[in-house]
Amino acid sequence: MFAQFIEGLLAELPKKNGWTLSERAGHVTADRMQWLLNGSVWDADRLRDAVRDYVITHLGGQDASLVIDDTQAQKKGTKSVGVAFQHCGLTGDVRICQTMVMLTYATAAGHAFIDRRLYLPEEWTDDRDRCRQAGVPDEITFATKPELAITMLEQARAAQVPFSWVLADAGYGRDPQLRAWCHGRQVPYVFGVPVDLPIDGPPGKPRQPAVKRADDLLHYAKTRDQWERRSCGDGAKGERLYDWTAFAVQVKDENPADGFTHWLVLRRSLHPNRRGKDGQLHREIACFLVHAPAATTVSQVIARAGGRWQIEEDNEINKQLAGLAQYQVRKWTPWHRHATACMLATAFLSIQRAAIPEPGQTPESEPDADPEQAPDQGKAPSIDESEAAG
Repeated sequence: MFAQFIEGLLAELPKKNGWTLSERAGHVTADRMQWLLNGSVWDADRLRDAVRDYVITHLGGQDASLVIDDTQAQKKGTKSVGVAFQHCGLTGDVRICQTMVMLTYATAAGHAFIDRRLYLPEEWTDDRDRCRQAGVPDEITFATKPELAITMLEQARAAQVPFSWVLADAGYGRDPQLRAWCHGRQVPYVFGVPVDLPIDGPPGKPRQPAVKRADDLLHYAKTRDQWERRSCGDGAKGERLYDWTAFAVQVKDENPADGFTHWLVLRRSLHPNRRGKDGQLHREIACFLVHAPAATTVSQVIARAGGRWQIEEDNEINKQLAGLAQYQVRKWTPWHRHATACMLATAFLSIQRAAIPEPGQTPESEPDADPEQAPDQGKAPSIDESEAAG
């Protein structure tokens, strides 16, 4: 039955719900598929651990990144566990949906989910009767999305998952608790951060006007005009090219790990694409806070900053190919079973793809090394790296 369920998730079906999966398996009704998720006895967390080990066995490497992001499933009504009026990344507004925090394991060979958490808003955790009706264990209390991310990172470390960096967007990078977790464990990160992140500016170099927030450095970026045009990886339309510059900074009330430094890296779009308060189009600028060993080069940081998009690809693949958001279950345990089964299906696809050589490349050959990644060639000469590295 479980094999039929996974095969259905991988099949070319317009939707992946109990009825369509049952019909493909040759069942007269959807009862058996629904029983697999709702009534049978099996542990979704044990399957999650098996998926994680499967991914690491075939894609794992010490240079891997752990990438954090959340995604939403739009739902109707109020009974489905965790459903609430909340921000929906798919539509960019507030609507009824469920939010799941996901963790991707990403290497040069491929990437796939290795963990998941269902976010429960306070309106759920404050109503224990509602939680019990949805099968939520009594020990589950409110946790922010960054706190759920920390739980997954802790579990990855406990399982001795090999990785070097943690990547996340500003929704997580703004959280001081998540940053502190990385500082305390000497974990490098590239986090998107809001423009009002409190910083003290480049250390040892007093500035006028004073630097108190991330966007204050935009003045100095424009003054010195030392931007380097670099690709942060391939996208659906080719290389993702941006202009980059970097400053060493001190984050207010936060210290990096021993031997580490903080940088603020600015990424500027190549063409005007954002209308400002003056009504004119401006080039969009994103801010990234970097926590890395002092010897890290700007090129290495740019490559990691581009790696965060891999989890967005995983979100899209899981939804479009494996039906991650098409479930018809309402309770806690069935949700975890469905989400974890989708993780297994897409992990299989990612691993199979990694085993197939690119066109013109034999299975025994390796792609040429990226000169931007090579330690002795990874400098960004147009960026003042002596300032960026402190």
